[in-house]
Amino acid sequence: MANISIEQFEKEALAFLESNAERRPVEKAFVWGEGSDNFYREKDRDQEAINAEEGKGWRQKKFDAGFGWITGPESYGGRQLPPAYDRLYNQLEATFRVPDQSVFAISLGMVTPTILDHGSQTARDLYVRKLWRGEMIASQLFSEPGAGSDLASLTTKAVKDGDEWVITGQKVWTTGAHYSDIGEIMTRTDWNLPKHKGLTAFIIDFKDPNVEVRPLKQMTGGASFNEIFFNEVRVKDDHRLGDVNNGWNVALTTLMNERASIGSNNAGDNNLITRVIAMVKHYGLESDPLIRHDLADIVMNYRIANMNAQRATAKAKAGQLPGPEGSIGKMVLVNNQARLVKFISHVLGPKLIADSGEWGTFAWANFVLGTPGLRIAGGSDEVMRNIVGERVLGLPKDMGIDSRSPFKDIKVS
Repeated sequence: MANISIEQFEKEALAFLESNAERRPVEKAFVWGEGSDNFYREKDRDQEAINAEEGKGWRQKKFDAGFGWITGPESYGGRQLPPAYDRLYNQLEATFRVPDQSVFAISLGMVTPTILDHGSQTARDLYVRKLWRGEMIASQLFSEPGAGSDLASLTTKAVKDGDEWVITGQKVWTTGAHYSDIGEIMTRTDWNLPKHKGLTAFIIDFKDPNVEVRPLKQMTGGASFNEIFFNEVRVKDDHRLGDVNNGWNVALTTLMNERASIGSNNAGDNNLITRVIAMVKHYGLESDPLIRHDLADIVMNYRIANMNAQRATAKAKAGQLPGPEGSIGKMVLVNNQARLVKFISHVLGPKLIADSGEWGTFAWANFVLGTPGLRIAGGSDEVMRNIVGERVLGLPKDMGIDSRSPFKDIKVS
C-alpha cells in the first residue's frame, strides 16, 4: 500500500482536476418554471456512443494520473489505498465538469469484479486493467426470452471443442451492448445436471462477426437495451469464468453486485423530491390533507431507503461481499418509484398525457413510463422476495423450483 496521507492525496487530486476539468458553478436553488424541465430524457444510441467514447477518454486520463482505481491492487494499476481515499476523490470530482461516467456502471460494478474473482490469470491480465482504465467496456449477458427471472432455465448452450467452446443462443435486455467491447455470458454446458448445476460462464468478444446485436425499443422511446444472437461463437477455454458447470456461483457474484448497485444508487434523489414538492406548491395543493399525507409518506420512505443504502455501504467498507440487503434495497426502490409515479399522476392528471408545452407537466412522462421496468431489472420483485424470505427470514425454498431433476427432463415454458 502506498504511503500517502489523505491530506497529500487531496492536494494531488485537486491539482489533477484543476488542470484537466472546469469547476462546476454553484448550483442555484431549484425554482419551479426556471431552466429546462426535461430532467429524465433518454439518450439515443448515437449520443450513447459519443458519451461512451468521451467517458473512456476521461477514465484513461485519470487512471494514468493515479485516480482511476484508487482502491485497486497495484498489480493492475491501482493504488491500493483505503476506501476513504476513493470516497474523497469522488466527492472532489463531483465539483468539476467531467464526461458522463454512467456507461461504466455495469462494466466496473458488476462484470470486472466477477472477472477478478473467477477469471483465469490470462483473462485477468487481458481485461482487468483495460476495463478500469476505460480502454474497454463490458456488459452482462444473462437474461433470455425464456429465462428472465428464472435465470437457471437458460438454454444458450456452450459445447466443448478442443481448447475452445462453441456458443449458440440468444440473450435479451442487455444494457449497453451496442457500445461494449466484451460481455460476461452465462451458458448451459451440461443438460444432464439440474438446472442450477450445468451452467458455465465465459467472456465473449462483441467484435466477433458471429455476435449480432439488435436494439430493443422501449415505450419511453429509448433503446438502451438489446437482444443478442450468438451463431456458433468460438471462445477459448482461458476465457471461462470459474469451473465448468459452476456458473451459478459466478452468476451470484455478478447479481449481488448488480442488486447492491441498483438499490444503493437509486435510494433517493433529493433533487427529484425537491421537484415534487415544488410541483405541489405550484398547483396550490400544499394545504390539501390527503396530498400532504401522501407526500410525507413518499419523503419518509425515501429516507428509509437511504438508511438501508448506508447500511450496505458500511458493509462494503468493512470488506464484506454484497448480501441480501441489496435485494431489500432493490425492492424498496421499486416500491418508492411506484408510489411516486402514482402521486405524480394524481397531481398532474391529464397534463401528464399530452405535451401542451406547459412547464413541468409532460416532462414527467418518461419517468412514469420507465418506472415499470425496474420491477424486472436485476431480478423481478418475486425473485427479490424469495431471496429475502430465504436468506433473511429463514423460510424454506420455493417448492415450485425443481432443483433436482436433469435440466433436459424439465419442461421449459
